Amino acid sequence: MAEDVAGVVIPDSSLVREATDLVRAAADDLLFNHSRRAYLWGMLHGSRLGLEPDPELLYVAAMFHDLGLTPNFRRTDQRFELDGADAARTFLLEHDYSHDEAQRVWLAVALHTTREIPERLEPEIAVLIAGVATDVVGAAIDGLTAEQIAEVITAHPRTGFADGILRAFHAGMKDRPETTFGTMNADVLEYFDPTFTRTNLVDLIKRNGLPE
Repeated sequence: MAEDVAGVVIPDSSLVREATDLVRAAADDLLFNHSRRAYLWGMLHGSRLGLEPDPELLYVAAMFHDLGLTPNFRRTDQRFELDGADAARTFLLEHDYSHDEAQRVWLAVALHTTREIPERLEPEIAVLIAGVATDVVGAAIDGLTAEQIAEVITAHPRTGFADGILRAFHAGMKDRPETTFGTMNADVLEYFDPTFTRTNLVDLIKRNGLPE
């Protein structure tokens, strides 16, 4: 039977069950609960904004969006967002979803830390970042009711979340610092490592070897 949290239905399908099992096995409780909340917040924001994401596609995007922070899915040669995006696309293609559907989810995951652009794209892309931003930084919580917030957090508690997600970000990115250039991820490395030096775009422009 499909699960209902705060009026949001979590589809009872084999795809959703397999995605849930995969992320449950790969991630700890903090990331698992965060991913489920991201789906729930995203669906609630979608309803408020008049957007209608495909629930299964959004669920996969939400569940896979932080897989790049976990040991079995993380790489060291690209941004963690791309690790999760690649895994989600492969997962959907292996389950006979179309290239367009898989690419839509890839974009949702790849862009989930990039502000402004996702909200102009397909609903799954727009509401994933909305859901993630609500859970991580409290964005747009005034668009949710107290009852919705209480029900989601009861189903998937945020116990120790602020410190825990920061530690998860750091663990997932500390050995690939160059991938944080131009992203908010550099904020995390700077917080944990006072010796971390950001790559500076101005310096790169000034050091460009092309003749003027």
